[in-house]
Amino acid sequence: MPKLQAAQIPVTPFQQNCALIWDAETRRGVVIDPGGDVPRILAALDRAGCTVERILLTHGHLDHAGGAAELKAALEARQGAPVPIEGPHRADEFLLSGIAAQAAQYGIEGMADATPDRWLEEGEMVSIAGQDFAVLHCPGHSPGSVVFASTALGFAVVGDVLFRGSIGRTDFQPYGDHDALIASITGKLLPLGDGMRFLCGHGPGSTFGEERLGNPFLR
Repeated sequence: MPKLQAAQIPVTPFQQNCALIWDAETRRGVVIDPGGDVPRILAALDRAGCTVERILLTHGHLDHAGGAAELKAALEARQGAPVPIEGPHRADEFLLSGIAAQAAQYGIEGMADATPDRWLEEGEMVSIAGQDFAVLHCPGHSPGSVVFASTALGFAVVGDVLFRGSIGRTDFQPYGDHDALIASITGKLLPLGDGMRFLCGHGPGSTFGEERLGNPFLR
């Protein structure tokens, strides 16, 4: 089995879990959801001693994507090679193009609009530290939210679709959709198996089995 390692880097005033996942042998990996605080992310990369192959976005909210453009530029300057931004689903394009304006409304500096090099679709695969992860389109929290899941590794990165004991907010107007979010979780995530571990966008991770049994939003 591959020796994957992961680090969660809380960023932005929203304490969003930016994730660094890398192969302990090859020292190559990805950054998922760099919402901001790019110097903190770069410091974590230095501690891990890894090369970033791509930046992945689970959805278009500013706390998940606001630092993507800055991180891409910094990594390409450091590494001397392209570092593509991949994801989310194109349905979140309106969110990505409005990050700077929304950040200004919140009084947060240093966030910029993000333009992915590749939009992701249901059924596609992305490479994370040399391992194939399936792309699952899971709308509800945002129209273009995606989850990255590997049944071979028993591991997923779910963004703000699912949390330990909770689910993503669906009160964002006009696009939040509670019924769609529950359908995404029960129809696409839980069938992957109770033993699937996951990292989420805020707070500690869990397993699909723990949430199936104990998450009050899924009863």
